[in-house]
Amino acid sequence: MDQQALRDLLERVRSGEIELATALETLSQLPFADLGYARVDHHRALRQGVPEVILGAGKTAEQIVGVARRLQQAGENVLITRLTPELAQAVLEAMPQLVYSAMGRTASLVQRAPEPRPGPPVAVVTAGTSDIPVAEEALETLRLAGVPTSSVFDVGVAGLHRLLASIDKLNQARALIVVAGMEGALPSVVGGLVAAPVIAVPTSVGYGSAFGGVAALLGMLTSCASGVTVVNIDNGFGAAMAVIRMLEAERRKERSE
Repeated sequence: MDQQALRDLLERVRSGEIELATALETLSQLPFADLGYARVDHHRALRQGVPEVILGAGKTAEQIVGVARRLQQAGENVLITRLTPELAQAVLEAMPQLVYSAMGRTASLVQRAPEPRPGPPVAVVTAGTSDIPVAEEALETLRLAGVPTSSVFDVGVAGLHRLLASIDKLNQARALIVVAGMEGALPSVVGGLVAAPVIAVPTSVGYGSAFGGVAALLGMLTSCASGVTVVNIDNGFGAAMAVIRMLEAERRKERSE
């Protein structure tokens, strides 16, 4: 339940459209539902602006479906991340209404259109084509939070003219998520060109001495571009959530003024 849903519920009680007992039954689902193997957080959208997201990695199909159905029953949107094709097949058999993105390894169910967040888009930028799966995870997360997005793919430092050809698009973004493997140099370059916040995402793409993304991670952490924020390896979801938190703070400040 998010702030808008709570407002709608209270307005319906005030207008007499629903009885107080019905509203209390709805609110009794807060703050969480205990499934034994998971405690589904129905209060998160109210606290943070977005519902709980299901991490598919490490869970069985039955556990994923159980949590997803509980979110669905509560009227919340559903987002599942790190859903491999094999696991997705079993989950989609149980919940065919889910929409699966094989590239981003996400599945989603939109029951209520997310409240649009006005303003310029958030740009998701990749150094190479191999980084797109991580970028797609970020894009799916942003879209389900109502954040407008744009994408600029395959503009790494091996050919900087490709990046410079999109400089206008980068400068129009309210924030940028920059995804890169290998030595992880692209966020430093972008961070030196734009004024908006830059969230850097190292990926596990690279040859042997890339150490599964550790080289890119260390390079981003020691960026000479001031103020670049770095998330964990392959964590497109975490990068998107960092941006969403920034935008949610802006929105709540505007509403309080």
